[in-house]
Amino acid sequence: MSDRNLDAGRAWKFIFLLGVISLFSDMTYEGARSISGPFLGSLEAGAVVVAVVAGLGEFLGYALRLVSGYLTDRLGQYWPITMVGYGLNLLAIPLLALVWRWEWAALLLLLERTGKAIRTPARDAMLSHATAEVGRGWGFGFHEAMDQLGAFTGPLIIAGVLYLHGGYRHGFAVLLAPAVLALLVLATAARLYPHPRRLEVSVPSLATRGLHRPYWLYLIAVGCIAAGYADFLLIAYHFGRINLIPAPWIPLYYAVAMAVDAGAALILGRLFDRWGMPVIIAATLATALFAPLVFLGGPKLALLGMMCWGIGMGAQESVFKAALAAMVPPQRRATGYGIFHTGFGLFWLAGSAVIGLLYGFSLYLLVAFAVLLQLGAAPLLLMVSRQVLFVPPRAT
Repeated sequence: MSDRNLDAGRAWKFIFLLGVISLFSDMTYEGARSISGPFLGSLEAGAVVVAVVAGLGEFLGYALRLVSGYLTDRLGQYWPITMVGYGLNLLAIPLLALVWRWEWAALLLLLERTGKAIRTPARDAMLSHATAEVGRGWGFGFHEAMDQLGAFTGPLIIAGVLYLHGGYRHGFAVLLAPAVLALLVLATAARLYPHPRRLEVSVPSLATRGLHRPYWLYLIAVGCIAAGYADFLLIAYHFGRINLIPAPWIPLYYAVAMAVDAGAALILGRLFDRWGMPVIIAATLATALFAPLVFLGGPKLALLGMMCWGIGMGAQESVFKAALAAMVPPQRRATGYGIFHTGFGLFWLAGSAVIGLLYGFSLYLLVAFAVLLQLGAAPLLLMVSRQVLFVPPRAT
């Protein structure tokens, strides 16, 4: 067997381990997120408290990635930072079964988001090193598919617990099992692959110091996409407000979007390794259709819109990250991902505020805002494609 096949085989084992970790992790915290709101309400937290906890949690989940990414590259310690992040991210969830005041529950929910912020840049940097040998689009796409499998399964587990007349606390307690499994696989991966950077054998063509112009152009382009992207919370609110579909169907529309997300991540990832940036541009153009379909269409068109929305989610978690790896030198990889995630979150927050204001004023203006921002990202992505060489994988 050739050295390249050996490199690819080791890389795939590592990618699979990270995928299993993400599967169990998403099972844990996405399952918890499905009942966190009503759980806070059961502890007599008001709507303002719930909204503030949710907003602050998302802000911390993005903003702290900048610090985490910088520290990861500065210290060169992927695994310790990843383990601290996953520990906070996962163990905060089952502890919710033990609290009886909303203040403590809110603190644990914020710790969960903080843990995710700490571990994400290091995890993405390690994944970028491994995917260099097998195709970054395919590797990130495979990881996202496993991630979404966990995100789909976790809420189903909680639904099963509630169906069997268990309470919210029983649900949080049950999620201890996938949390522990994720941490065990994490420890195994760290033992088997103590130096993940060595998985990236090929030398990047980009200069090895600093973040260059293509990186910042790419960040602005992806920021435009994020700003024009409506959160499902608002979409679900819209469906319920105008009685577009029966209330029990709303989660089903979301489930369809998540299934499309997983499939799109795999397909787009494979295509990205072959054709590069044009695949991201095509996915962006397809995603731009979600706003008119969801906010102006009937039930069937809205379902089609949710499928377009799912394509966008799949692209964001796979090929968006895969492309970034070609613009950042290995020793700055975690910092690059940290800045990227933070910028993405800030653009998303600003865009969500504008979309929320426009929703109460005019749906047509909302749709125009969302579509124009996402279409406006295409020329920027084209400029990036002319400045960055996306090298195909050495082995498949």
